[in-house]
Amino acid sequence: MNLLLSAGFVLCWSSGFIGAKLGAGSASAVTILMWRFLPLAVVLAVLAWVRRAAWRRLSRRAAARQVAIGVLSQSGYLLTVYYAIQLGVSSGTTALIDGVQPLVAGALAGPLLRQYVSRVQWLGLCLGTGGVVIVTLADASADAGAGAGAGAGAAWWAYLIPFLGMFSLVGATFLEKRSRDRVDAVVALTVHCATSAVVFTALAVSTGAARPPAELSFWVAIAWLVTLPTFGGYGLYWLILKRSGTTWVNTLMFLMAPVTAVWGSLMFGEPFGAQTAVGLAIGLAAVVVVHRGDASSSTVRARNVDGARGVPRGQKALGRCPSASWQQGSRDS
Repeated sequence: MNLLLSAGFVLCWSSGFIGAKLGAGSASAVTILMWRFLPLAVVLAVLAWVRRAAWRRLSRRAAARQVAIGVLSQSGYLLTVYYAIQLGVSSGTTALIDGVQPLVAGALAGPLLRQYVSRVQWLGLCLGTGGVVIVTLADASADAGAGAGAGAGAAWWAYLIPFLGMFSLVGATFLEKRSRDRVDAVVALTVHCATSAVVFTALAVSTGAARPPAELSFWVAIAWLVTLPTFGGYGLYWLILKRSGTTWVNTLMFLMAPVTAVWGSLMFGEPFGAQTAVGLAIGLAAVVVVHRGDASSSTVRARNVDGARGVPRGQKALGRCPSASWQQGSRDS
């Protein structure tokens, strides 16, 4: 089940970069984002009314935290991604820059969440980062070459913008993991999307970009973005985060860049060469390494807990799943 969820998450999250590229030719970033979240907020509001019993358990403090998470994980993250693509950074490169997130999250997991990151997992994180660097250099070089040939390309500073989005998503992840409140998944998604709808509508109206274009491609991109990245990618992100922990969900981010690069190559003719293929292989290897490190460290921790409880060596404590000790650190923080 975890593997299926992880595969679905990678595909749906990667589809967001492709959807941004689809809409970039017909409207500005804030226009796309406004019309992505306005209808979504209405649909979720209706669903919230149907499931209004779940809202009674939402305290003011928890609601405020969810608003902050929505601002960071959706408004801040998506605006930087869409703006970078609008400036000419390819969808693959944008995803590749976001791929640095696992190393940042891994470095902060210990001091902020008191989550154990083993040596094997650190090896996987560094390996994945190396793969990201390889493909980023290849894709950025191709962008520069195409820009020089056509007379137009992304400015050097445009490549810094996705880093802001990466840090925004990391901040949202740690803010959620440090929370002791149990918030219903649909309630959280509704708060996040409603917050983003307000933020992007305000931005679009204030900049005169609220009116949507009449082009069919725009609405195709909106339908794409509402269905795949939001319900699929964003929903699965928080589900996997709760089930498997911060390091695993962020390790899957290593796969976003190469998957997006392949997808962008097939749909938009974006460059995909041998260097990108090497980065894809390294990213896959990083996921395998971190997964094995997570399983082995959980086994060691379970044995230590069993020994402390007086359970004979070789016997497992009943009711403990492989990821239980990993998630326990988050709940205790």
